[in-house]
Amino acid sequence: MFIVIPVVEFALLIEIGSRLGTLPTLLLIFGTGVVGAYLARLEGLRILYRIQLDLQRGTMPAEQLFDGVLVLIAGIVLLTPGLLTDVAGILLLFPLSRYPIKAFIKRKAQSWVANSQVHISM
Repeated sequence: MFIVIPVVEFALLIEIGSRLGTLPTLLLIFGTGVVGAYLARLEGLRILYRIQLDLQRGTMPAEQLFDGVLVLIAGIVLLTPGLLTDVAGILLLFPLSRYPIKAFIKRKAQSWVANSQVHISM
């Protein structure tokens, strides 16, 4: 994965650069990074506010913490140059597209625990 994704990103950037030109391609990469980082910050602050509300109510903010981790990953991915990583980051940023990803990760984790692929001891 650490080899395939950068190679695909590089090939995609070359293709886009050949069609749009170098400057528009660089502006596109820089623009998605800046806008993505800004949106990640806003969403992170929104999640932090929801965590504080849950804690004030005396409830465990498990869902918000999970959302926070996914938004953190989105921010990191958005700062990585490349259009595929930008699309992945954007999908993780917005709650509407993050929800199915979060549900998939939960199902996967539950199946790992159910199949004894992950052991949790307390």
